[in-house]
Amino acid sequence: MSQYPDAKFLTSANAPAQFLPDEGREVAVAGRSNAGKSSAINVIVNRRQFARTSKTPGRTQLINFFALAEGLRLVDLPGYGFAKVAESMRAHWGQLIQQYFESRESLRGLLLVADIRRGITDFDRQLLSLCASVEVPVHVLLTKSDKLKRGQAATALLEARRALGDGIAVQLFSSLKRSGVDEARAVLAGFLQEDGQKKPR
Repeated sequence: MSQYPDAKFLTSANAPAQFLPDEGREVAVAGRSNAGKSSAINVIVNRRQFARTSKTPGRTQLINFFALAEGLRLVDLPGYGFAKVAESMRAHWGQLIQQYFESRESLRGLLLVADIRRGITDFDRQLLSLCASVEVPVHVLLTKSDKLKRGQAATALLEARRALGDGIAVQLFSSLKRSGVDEARAVLAGFLQEDGQKKPR
């Protein structure tokens, strides 16, 4: 049973003018194109094909807004770093993501999806810097943890935590084995809680 039985797709945006009204609370999900972002979203929300998955990396090319419940949204950001697209399109995605983060007072947090076998990439660090500049908290999901042996996964987790420092939480996650799902769901729910702490930008 999904925690969000009324969850549904709302709209896609290819420009800031197409963003939904900046009200309520929302959490963004971002990650490298082949990191398993859509699969992670589907498992966390517990809705099959909620976010489209594909064997072709880079299929998420717009900012997709989903309603989770009244006044609560999940926002799927374009995958980055791997998609075989024109440089102009890649630059457009970068600008669009930056404009999104800099304009959304309703944004309460980011779930950053990173393939545990690749670790934290330069693209991830750029996004983390952007989040820091607008004071958006980040929680990192090291996806595909089932691809490594338990000791290797534990080492990768420790290395990621050392690389990112104390200010960013990191966890192991596997959509296939559904490990780490409860922790990720709790983080999402925590981000979406009404806390009154969001500072206007």
